[in-house]
Amino acid sequence: MALPAQDIKRARDFYERKLGFKPDHETPDGGVTYRVGGTTFNVFPSSGKASGTHTQMGVSVDDVEGTVKELKGRGVKVEDYDMPDFKTVDGILELPDGSKQAWVKDTEGNLFVIGTLGM
Repeated sequence: MALPAQDIKRARDFYERKLGFKPDHETPDGGVTYRVGGTTFNVFPSSGKASGTHTQMGVSVDDVEGTVKELKGRGVKVEDYDMPDFKTVDGILELPDGSKQAWVKDTEGNLFVIGTLGM
């Protein structure tokens, strides 16, 4: 998984300070790789901009409500959606099976989901 960043310093600040991710290693182009659970993802310098219109990455957590509360406390904006069959309440979507999901955009416009995804 690789996510573009127009401003790698700003992106790193978001991932490390706001989300609490620890860098696994830096790449020669100035990017950084993070290890989350059993997987890694790379944030790389890019002149392109993410569209932010689709989910690019997912992170599975045990407690979506607790995670969303913690992120909001750190100043992270949780996305809200209000569509006929897709409505979040306080940033959280509850699915018919009881699983919950929330979406966050990083400083570069990359959209990712936090949820009980069975990933």
